[in-house]
Amino acid sequence: MSVFDYADVQGLVRFGYKKMTRASYALLRVKDPAMARAWLSSAPVTTAVEVRPPPATALQVALTAPGLEALGVPVSVLAEFSHEFRAGMAQESRSRQLGDVEANAPEYWLWGGPGRVPHLLVMFFGQPGPFATFVQTSQGPSWTDAFDPLELLETNDFGGVEPFGFTDGISQPEIDWNQSLKVPYTQFDYSNIVALGEFLLGYRNEYGKYTDRPLLDANDSTADLPAAEDIPGEKDLGRNGTYLVLRQLQQDVRLFWQFALQQSDGDPAQAEKLTAAMVGRNRAGDPLEPIQEQPIPGIQAKPGQKEQNRFTFEQDPSGSRCPFGAHIRRANPRNTDFPSRPRDGLAKLITMLGFGPNRFRDDLTSSVRFHRIVRRGREYGTRLTPEQALNPADSSNPECGLHFISLNANISRQFEFLQNAWINSTKFSGLTGESDPLLGNRVATPGCPVTSDFNVQSSARLQQRIAGMPQFIKVRGGAYFFMPGIRALRYLGQTPAAG
Repeated sequence: MSVFDYADVQGLVRFGYKKMTRASYALLRVKDPAMARAWLSSAPVTTAVEVRPPPATALQVALTAPGLEALGVPVSVLAEFSHEFRAGMAQESRSRQLGDVEANAPEYWLWGGPGRVPHLLVMFFGQPGPFATFVQTSQGPSWTDAFDPLELLETNDFGGVEPFGFTDGISQPEIDWNQSLKVPYTQFDYSNIVALGEFLLGYRNEYGKYTDRPLLDANDSTADLPAAEDIPGEKDLGRNGTYLVLRQLQQDVRLFWQFALQQSDGDPAQAEKLTAAMVGRNRAGDPLEPIQEQPIPGIQAKPGQKEQNRFTFEQDPSGSRCPFGAHIRRANPRNTDFPSRPRDGLAKLITMLGFGPNRFRDDLTSSVRFHRIVRRGREYGTRLTPEQALNPADSSNPECGLHFISLNANISRQFEFLQNAWINSTKFSGLTGESDPLLGNRVATPGCPVTSDFNVQSSARLQQRIAGMPQFIKVRGGAYFFMPGIRALRYLGQTPAAG
């Protein structure tokens, strides 16, 4: 097998750039197509090649479907991108699917809604010292002639915690860069290693298939692009690229903690337990489920760090440790292809043939390996700590939130499935009347007039029902982008062929 070409991949796919504590996202519209293409053809985009010492700055670029059109990409090529990408996040039917209704509706967004859809997303990362100079030099003299600024999304470093006060970024899939997985395969035990094609176009995904993406005729001499592995004679414009989902999520930290305190009869310690149940981890990032002794492929703590990710929900069938509706259960159910996880050969055969006992709750949840995403988000605004939010003498409530970023090769099967079938679903894991305790919008859905409950299961007593949960997070903007490989980016920077 040939060595993977990291030099053709934008670095954000492989690295989170978390050690670069400064970051800003420029949302742009194309003003002059020729100047915009010229900037793209020479932009100092950082690749996924690992260097020592690590770079102090990084630049990444992604484009929306209207942005590709504005650059002059032919309609025939645009038609080969995914339907979700071409339709955009703010499409009415998609908004209903994502839960972007009422207060979350695109018409109220700061950007991404009607008339405010960006063409480009240019992401700047860096250490505080060189950051300002890097941004200026990366833009270059043609920037203002090429683009009109739509919005500048600044970020802030909250020290490894998200705005509600919980340690973040613990659970991420391990990308199979070496393509060692023999896909397709049957997964009897949970694994954190996921096929490369789930995150980069042009490679086999967990189904052993190649996700649809734009291909060009191999005779196109202007296209210095990789060959398509699955279709000889075609050049792969999608290869080494991915779809990037960006959503600006405003978090009401004071409301979150004050509601928990109210439900806990004014006891801060009980409020802490309730919020941990809602998240599925305590504020330090420790899961409510015990860390198991058995190793899980793709999960290993870094030297000197506590293991916080080596667990599944298999030993908690009643949800007495981590509630069924907790955020981490919804975002990553940690299940396998078969709910009963047969271990011996005969039991595996019986399960594969569709016989044998199945657990009802697990059977309602699709195998997680087909719906993983890589998260690369950043916090923004002014941090309000839980202690400040609970302090009756402190009435401040500064705006803050998360610029959520996910990377996936199939928007529909990955991000949109997760958002619709797990986060927003009132039927997740056999539940009723509740949506995600953090991200839920509490809006009634057909057949389910109540979506604002949260149930805390217990093995020692009746479950605790929390009713009337408010909406803690509001969507302020969003869009779908294509983040191309480096060679594809240079191709997009060329003058389009006549006709």
